[in-house]
Amino acid sequence: MLQELLREAVPPEKVPFMKSIAVLAAISLLLAAAESRADEPKAKQISAAEAEFFEARVRPLLAENCFSCHGPAKQKSGLRLDSLQSLRKGGENGQTLSPGEPEASLLIKAIRYDGQIKMPPKGKLRPQAIEVLTTWVRMGAPWPQGKSLAADDVATQAWRKHWAFQPIRRPAVPTPHERKWPLTEVDQFILAKLESKGLKPSAPADRRTLIRRATFDLIGLPPSADEVAAFEADSSPDAYARLLDRLLASPHYGERWGRYWLDVARYADTKGYVFFQENDFPWSYTYRDYVIRAYNEDLPYDQFIVQQLAADRLPLGNDKRPLTALGFLTLGGRFMNNQQDILDDRIDVVTRGLMGLTVTCARCHDHKFDPIASKDYYSLYGVFASCDEPTVPPLFAPPPSTSAYLAFEKELHAREQKLTDFVRSKQTELVNSARTRIAEYMLAAHTLSSQPNTADFMLLADGGDLNPTMLHRWQTYLERTRKIRHPVFAPWHAYTALATKDFVEKAPARTAKFASSTDPTHRTNVLIAKALREKPPHSLTDVARCYAEVLNGIDKQWRAGLEKASKTNSPLPSALPDPPEEELRQVFYGGDSPTNIVMNPVGDLDLLPDRPSQAKLQDLRKAIESWRASGAGAPPRAMVLEDSPTPIEPHVFLRGNPGNPGPAVPRQFLAIVAGDQRRPFQHGSGRLELAQAIVDRNNPLTARVIVNRLWLHHFGSALVRTPSDFGMRSEPPTHPELLDYLAAQFMDEGWSIKKLHHTLMLSATYRQQSDDRPDCRRVDPENRLLWKMNRQRLDFEATRDALLASTGRLDPALGGPPVKDLAALTNNRRTVYGYIDRLNLPGLFRTFDFPNPDATSPQRDMTTVPQQALFLMNNPFALECARGVLKCGAIATAKDLEVRVTQLYRTLYGRQPAAEEIALARAFLGSEKDAAKAWERYVQGLMLANEFVFVD
Repeated sequence: MLQELLREAVPPEKVPFMKSIAVLAAISLLLAAAESRADEPKAKQISAAEAEFFEARVRPLLAENCFSCHGPAKQKSGLRLDSLQSLRKGGENGQTLSPGEPEASLLIKAIRYDGQIKMPPKGKLRPQAIEVLTTWVRMGAPWPQGKSLAADDVATQAWRKHWAFQPIRRPAVPTPHERKWPLTEVDQFILAKLESKGLKPSAPADRRTLIRRATFDLIGLPPSADEVAAFEADSSPDAYARLLDRLLASPHYGERWGRYWLDVARYADTKGYVFFQENDFPWSYTYRDYVIRAYNEDLPYDQFIVQQLAADRLPLGNDKRPLTALGFLTLGGRFMNNQQDILDDRIDVVTRGLMGLTVTCARCHDHKFDPIASKDYYSLYGVFASCDEPTVPPLFAPPPSTSAYLAFEKELHAREQKLTDFVRSKQTELVNSARTRIAEYMLAAHTLSSQPNTADFMLLADGGDLNPTMLHRWQTYLERTRKIRHPVFAPWHAYTALATKDFVEKAPARTAKFASSTDPTHRTNVLIAKALREKPPHSLTDVARCYAEVLNGIDKQWRAGLEKASKTNSPLPSALPDPPEEELRQVFYGGDSPTNIVMNPVGDLDLLPDRPSQAKLQDLRKAIESWRASGAGAPPRAMVLEDSPTPIEPHVFLRGNPGNPGPAVPRQFLAIVAGDQRRPFQHGSGRLELAQAIVDRNNPLTARVIVNRLWLHHFGSALVRTPSDFGMRSEPPTHPELLDYLAAQFMDEGWSIKKLHHTLMLSATYRQQSDDRPDCRRVDPENRLLWKMNRQRLDFEATRDALLASTGRLDPALGGPPVKDLAALTNNRRTVYGYIDRLNLPGLFRTFDFPNPDATSPQRDMTTVPQQALFLMNNPFALECARGVLKCGAIATAKDLEVRVTQLYRTLYGRQPAAEEIALARAFLGSEKDAAKAWERYVQGLMLANEFVFVD
């Protein structure tokens, strides 16, 4: 009876949406509910397990979906849902809750959309949420005494009990009843959970299956026929451990596991959609090679993180290679160069990728589910906004002293000189124009003062037009002189205040006033006043021309003095001796002068508003960039971040709008992790302090997240099914004590990834068979309790690499620039070295579920679509691999059909063919007229089989 009640309340397929402890709570409540189905059960004490289930699963759902319309501030239809008493009372539509009877509860009918009342009205809840609330009602609707759904409850109470935010403590290892099966402490955790459900683990896998599983797991390649045979013949007790040691020492290990990290790091070789820039990241591969090398060298994971966030802030000594680690931050999409989106992407890859927190949800408002305020988001925003990418990334190794490099340097200098000469000529042209056409700029600036500001827009103009950027500089400069009543421009502002119709009548009085004023606070430059008095203006155009004549006269005088001093080898003057003249000279040469500009060869595109000049500038830049990136003899560079000289003091952007800054916030770590004792970052941008906070042992997230990621790739499903979201909406771990045990041991053993591999793969849990067992499947259909090993399909990289490895053509070289067109018949590099175009990911990648490189990816989707089989059936690459297999060693020389088929099975599957398989091969090959084609089709058929692309 108990089992039937429990199965009705919590079907096995729904257990993933509940904490296991809540299932235990459901048992006791269901027994009570079976005895009494009163409509109004009396208030009673609830257990800690019931309270935890309510706080962790139910209260957040009510707060998120119901509180805004049925809370303290508003009660639509007279219904309030922020306390159990109010919920039982109901509203205008009658009683809302029948504890113990979900089918009779209006609340459950409404969220199921079963009837006229449908809640929430804007969209039905997720099935998981409906099941949580249904189970809660079936449990008797336990509600902790004295609790109302106050606005701060979710933020200040529920999260404090959330499993992911608790300190990591090494739990006691359970002692299951069965003593022989466990080989490691991992097995004791797994077996104890299995025994609690009345289940037993599966038998050990055979040795062929085990070496194939371990080899694909660690290096992403199939074991050779000789390696399989040797392992099967090795009966020594440490044979399997030595196998793992050999695989972990292989350079191919870093290629396999580095690729998993590149998914997290949203690695790509291009920037995505950008404007007026080269789309490729020229040295992206240096980050990819860093990751592979770090895995191969078993760089401690805490150092791995610190280097990727702040290698430039570390004392690296002579080995500058860790600088390439900063590609973790810099290789994200560029979002049309929108700075806010770029920084948001960097925050996301750090917080989701390293800690499993969706911090970027707080960009526009406080996080709706997790205790992450917008202030915390903008604290991190300030860290990354206080960093710059250098125009020319640094070298991370000394350039070679070769003739090729010397030739490269010579050509690079020549291209840079062309750009410098072009920019210098345009700067001279622009400055001269701004001075000689000052009357036009002054008049245009006055006209613009009454029009909308267009300073934030890139304006295009013909070559003969006024430069829009220079015009804005004049506009800003003149406005500044108006506010301080600058002696030179006081007359100009007085005249511009006159209406056009009154100008002729009132201008003479203004002119006389400037000429006669003796008030030092209203002083007017005497040379300007004199010019206006001698040529009284009849229009604002006359005033502008007067200014132009006086200023250009002073400029001519200044230039003549410089030329004379240069010819006579006299010291160059620093100013004009006459104060009124020097005051006028400053208009063109002062520090705040609109014409005192220095054009940056890699910036200031807006200073060249005509299309021909822009096109020329872009061509010259691209010539340098392409040569620096791929010219003969070009050395690779590290794509780094550097701290800005002056870190910014960030502000909250209200509703995410950078044009609407709110309160200032310090650059500091997240409150949810750092606690009440956190302090603002003190050194530079704070990146190094941020990295150190992330890898601090007291941070409960970092070690759990990486342990969970490794478990996912080894076992096919994670302990936490949401690998990049450990927040309030995450699913709880299937084995929480095991997760903490592994995380604690991982840190105690020096954050070693390779040791963690050993721990997981030496377990009896990992070595189980993958065969189905209907009795276990009925209890645990998703194999969450690990009563068998999960069968896994090869991902895109392993599939393509296995095809190449079977032919003997796989290029074992490590690292280097990316290669394009992985389906090309001549491309024998491992798939990890393929070119990843963020903007235009090839269809072949998408067909095989390659992750979108626009954002950090926690795990691969696993789809089965016809295009996957069609690639293996029809693509020239797959056909060429089938031909290549037939040209390999013993396969090519075998004359007897049975011998040849046997060699094919050993090469492709690592086993001997069965008699039935030999008979099938004989029947198929004997029916074909063209023997060569028949063999190709036969091999291709073997490669299409599940046994080739799945690992048991």
